[in-house]
Amino acid sequence: MNFPEELWYTKSHEWIRMQEDGSAQIGLTDYAQHELGDLVFVNLPAVGDVLAAGETFADVESVKAVSDVFSPVTARVAAVHEELADTPADINNAPYEAWLVRVENITAHEELLNAADYEAYTKTCTVE
Repeated sequence: MNFPEELWYTKSHEWIRMQEDGSAQIGLTDYAQHELGDLVFVNLPAVGDVLAAGETFADVESVKAVSDVFSPVTARVAAVHEELADTPADINNAPYEAWLVRVENITAHEELLNAADYEAYTKTCTVE
């Protein structure tokens, strides 16, 4: 499993990459995509939607189940990775490049874990 050190992680298995301009990208972790299996569908929010920290903002469907994706931050959606609608398997192939949304105007965040803490956490759980 891969746990890039420049990212922050949530206990619900999302990653967040903070940008210098104050925006951030959000995606699913390598652990999550591995546990979910082959992804076949992604349902993303619209540009302009406001996400709330800890609340569902998207869902992904795998050959196993449909799973909610939770926002690690309260923020406004600035961009959506629209190509994932046609190629959701990109998340399986490159989870840290296949971001779901880019957000801005971040006002709050969930408890975030660094890479070492998230890696340790994954040893104690399974994706629900």
